[in-house]
Amino acid sequence: MAKQAILVPTPAIEEEVLPQTAGYAKAANVKDDIGQLSVGKLMWRRFLRNRLAVGGTIVLTIMYIIIIFAEFFAPYNHLFSNSDFVTRPPQALRFIDAEGNFHLRPFVYGTTTTLDIANLIYIHEDDPEQIYPLHFFVKGKPYKLFGLIPSDIHFYGVDEPGTAFFLGTDRNGRDMVSRIIYGGRVSMTVGLIGVTLTIIFGSVLGTISGYFGGIVDTLMQRVIELLMSFPSIALWAAFAAALPADITTITRFFFISVILSLIGWTSLARQVRAKVLAYREMDFASAAKAAGASHARIILIHMLPNALSHIIVVSTLAIPGMILAETALSFLGLGILPPAVSWGALLQDAQTVAVVVKFPWLMLPGLFVILTVLSFNFIGDGIRDAADPFAI
Repeated sequence: MAKQAILVPTPAIEEEVLPQTAGYAKAANVKDDIGQLSVGKLMWRRFLRNRLAVGGTIVLTIMYIIIIFAEFFAPYNHLFSNSDFVTRPPQALRFIDAEGNFHLRPFVYGTTTTLDIANLIYIHEDDPEQIYPLHFFVKGKPYKLFGLIPSDIHFYGVDEPGTAFFLGTDRNGRDMVSRIIYGGRVSMTVGLIGVTLTIIFGSVLGTISGYFGGIVDTLMQRVIELLMSFPSIALWAAFAAALPADITTITRFFFISVILSLIGWTSLARQVRAKVLAYREMDFASAAKAAGASHARIILIHMLPNALSHIIVVSTLAIPGMILAETALSFLGLGILPPAVSWGALLQDAQTVAVVVKFPWLMLPGLFVILTVLSFNFIGDGIRDAADPFAI
């Protein structure tokens, strides 16, 4: 039998067929590099490609650092009322004074107050003759960081009798910057706690429903449909109104988190159930059953880890809903109550059009709600793309 000739391309032909241009070599190196990366590193690279997700992560990181160290970053006590500066408009941070002189250190003007006889309100205006330089790491009202570490150092401030109300004051003369920082501690934390409970309820119950099927699945789905049929705001309001008025702020905060998670878990449970229905028919589940694995082991070791990426994505996108729900409850007076403060409670001061027209800076807490919700949504989109790093 004649031997078949094997054609070996010459270097000239190789260069003609696969031109070794700079772009081709770079693509080949990138391909080789990607082939050596783990799935986790590929997911991380895919996430970093989403600039909005990275930006949202940076914004939320800064915001959480500020609320964790709220006592340090807040220039004033958020509960202190200053009757001399009721509804004081935001003070501008300046580098150039009224005479056109440039100052290396930023400063704020002092305040002159007059009484508006027609509307019976005080009018606060900047006084160019009073200049108060801004200082960082200044001594102020003593506090205990985390309730343990005594200190009196604040991030910024001005010398007395000057004030630094960069976002103005409310109708009781309380600094809006300080109240927004402390309000963020409640509003941004209640979302995390609510989503944690949602993950526990939704993932476990959804997995059980999809894995066992039969009467267990039927009963759980009917309960989920019943809960999903109630209007969310009305149901949350009913639960919140049922809480005793004399409970502590921490206890009320915990119960508000539980109330928010009572409805949120149903959607996640439905989605996890659908995933588990597909997983239980796959070879790895059948092999685990044939090996004598218990139901608990199959659920915890085989089912939940496979649905973990989907659970993380859904949970990240659910956090903004929790924040908005808490804001709505507090805005209606059914959530966090004074002396505690949240962004929703702060927006109570801006319920009327007349107040918004006269004191528009009282709407600023709503801007931080929007910024937080958008950041979480951007991160959720980035995680959703990163969960499938091999997609084009």
